[in-house]
Amino acid sequence: MKIAILGGDGFVGWPTCLHLSNLGHDIHIVDNLSRRWIDTELGVQSLTPMDSIQERCRIWKEVTGRTLHFHLLNLATEYERVKQWFAEHRPDAVIHFAEQRAAPYSMKTDRHKVYTVDNNVGATHHVLAALVETGIDAHLIHLGTMGVYGYSSVGAPIPEGYLDVSIDTPAGPREQQILYPTRPGSVYHMTKSLDQILFQFYAQNDGLRITDLHQGIVWGTHTDQTRRHPQLVNRFDYDGDYGTVLNRFLIQAAIGYPLTVHGTGGQTRAFIHIQDSVRCIELALADAPKSGERVRIFNQMTETHRVRDLAQLVARLSGAKVAFLPNPRKEAEENDLIVRNDQFLALGLNPIRLEEGLLSEVVDVAKKFAHRIDRSRVPAVSAWTKEIAERVDRDPERQALRPAS
Repeated sequence: MKIAILGGDGFVGWPTCLHLSNLGHDIHIVDNLSRRWIDTELGVQSLTPMDSIQERCRIWKEVTGRTLHFHLLNLATEYERVKQWFAEHRPDAVIHFAEQRAAPYSMKTDRHKVYTVDNNVGATHHVLAALVETGIDAHLIHLGTMGVYGYSSVGAPIPEGYLDVSIDTPAGPREQQILYPTRPGSVYHMTKSLDQILFQFYAQNDGLRITDLHQGIVWGTHTDQTRRHPQLVNRFDYDGDYGTVLNRFLIQAAIGYPLTVHGTGGQTRAFIHIQDSVRCIELALADAPKSGERVRIFNQMTETHRVRDLAQLVARLSGAKVAFLPNPRKEAEENDLIVRNDQFLALGLNPIRLEEGLLSEVVDVAKKFAHRIDRSRVPAVSAWTKEIAERVDRDPERQALRPAS
């Protein structure tokens, strides 16, 4: 199968390219390398050393004999080129990772908010419009987020995308299914909510075959394929904007930095290992909806944990100390999160649990590359509002000089 992987140079995109190439698919990476430019903007680098995308593709060919095709293309700003690319290559499936993925980055400034909306929504709509215009019957798989549901406590399991409701009509109650109401907690999550509406329209209007994966927080670094050569290693973000909570805890533990829990730590989040993430994409690829069907939605997660419980788990493994800091986000201090993920389990997913894999991450990745860490980039300082910014703790280690009086 010829598969276009949009954003294939990214954190989930790269291991997905290797996983599907290893299965024998013809993989075309379409990327504008914006994530690498953002590293330059932020003055930080991946914990794991990353070669150029061209070198990574060369190493994969050397190791496996399989070719990864790379195409430099900006999906959000070059619509005519996007349409031309689809018309020329006509992929059987399109996997869409090509969106700015960090909530804190999307909230840094007004410029970052505008960029996130323009990039994410523009890229998604351009892909949809190009598929319709070129008449390609490709299965589109999109990597969304559990964050579209919001993080409030409703006391009932969150279904996979659709909610059963009863509507009062003059003829009596009528049962219906609607998209689960979104409650995005950042500009980034808002763009994923807008994606849902775009998908719903193009599926019902043009018969596009679309699967939307509402993914939890991804943890872990290696997959079976990235372990095959040191230069195939996946990226590992630890900074306050792109580092996910668990990866940041692992880094903090490795370098003797306090585990920074923001607020009460009562925020409950969904998690999935990177190996399971690429496996879920494989399963979704093999279970495509038919033209005319509604968007198929999966909750791509395997377990949920409160942030403070995660910190205690890492602290027990590593001996690190836990520090409670003001929360830079505007969110509920405590929430429950009960999630249905029956579809992937029914398709055969056998998930990797946190308890099984955390220690190896600390030893094999965090401690191995600890010398590459810039401690000044560890604090999470991007605030959701100007008022919250005034109480953000920018010095969790208490390293700054303070006046004597």
